[in-house]
Amino acid sequence: MSDASGRVALTHPMKPAEKATLLLERLREQHPDARYELDWSTPFELLVATILAAQCTDERVNRVTATVFPKYPGPQAFADADTAQLEEDLKPTGFYKQKTKSVQAMSRALLEQFDGEVPRTVEELVKLPGVARKTANVVLNTAFDLPSGIIVDTHVARVSQRLGLTKHDKPEAIEQDLMKLVPQDTWTFFGPATVLHGRYTCTAKNPRCETCIVKDICPRIGV
Repeated sequence: MSDASGRVALTHPMKPAEKATLLLERLREQHPDARYELDWSTPFELLVATILAAQCTDERVNRVTATVFPKYPGPQAFADADTAQLEEDLKPTGFYKQKTKSVQAMSRALLEQFDGEVPRTVEELVKLPGVARKTANVVLNTAFDLPSGIIVDTHVARVSQRLGLTKHDKPEAIEQDLMKLVPQDTWTFFGPATVLHGRYTCTAKNPRCETCIVKDICPRIGV
């Protein structure tokens, strides 16, 4: 028996691993070229952009970095920048004083500890000011194609919770659940693809359940 989409209707409750497998398959169909939507040309630029993206849309960050990156080409330029001027440049991203402090401290630490080169492990990246595990995963997954973990932002968390792939609220715990369900060689795809699904379909308000690629397997927890 099939539903309106032509998919076989479920006859038994699905286990999280089964749902994760189907989600991955359908994400590949829906977003075959999924990528994180921040603009960058070097790993350092991606690191800065990801810090700026906290509580800000990728679209707005991209508008800001289009002028900021040419003005401050690399960690030395950010480290040496006039703080007041950099605050003004980053102001449109919100929380600009804290972000300026984080970006400058991160740049200085990167120069002092890693000769200005972005490290390639989570353990080293999270030693940098303003860099948490999610930011580290974004950089490693995206800039280096390293499956260091799964990106868990608000979108990935929401999709995972609604599908019943996790019962946790904290990103680190959600990531641990997902890493048990999703093959490691797909982590660099799964994170960005799930971000897109959460951003454009499984939205926080008024989710588009009727057009969702996993509507037949989703228990809609919390919706």
